[in-house]
Amino acid sequence: MKYPVSHDQLASLNLRSCHEMEYLLLGDLRDLLEDVPNEMTRRWMLVVLDALLETLPRNIQLKEEDGYLSEVIEAFPNWSDQVDALRREHDILFGKLRRLRERIVHRAHFTDIADATRNDLKEWIQTLVAHHRHETRLLQTALNLEVGIGD
Repeated sequence: MKYPVSHDQLASLNLRSCHEMEYLLLGDLRDLLEDVPNEMTRRWMLVVLDALLETLPRNIQLKEEDGYLSEVIEAFPNWSDQVDALRREHDILFGKLRRLRERIVHRAHFTDIADATRNDLKEWIQTLVAHHRHETRLLQTALNLEVGIGD
């Protein structure tokens, strides 16, 4: 596993690289959730979670620079509530991941919380994937409707 550790490396990532990094990190996290819970698993899990906690804000920062789903709002201003809801959901997901990481850090024996943490992280991953699908679906729907309007 190799992750950007410095802020300079992270700052140099473009949106595509951020998506790729996130995809790889989620894959690594899924693999770790299947491993036997022990101290080594715990340490690697923290490395992956730290990298995700660095990558997720960079990802949204890059999206905000271009105007988060601005194409959707420009074409359909009445959809701004949906875009705002996605933005809030991203913040909630980030906060939940930070709390899950803290749970792992502050428990003396990882094996005591491994099952609950494993289930919570799996649920978090599913929610993040659903969030990305919702973003993509909203953008695609807006683009398809806009093309249909122009014809």
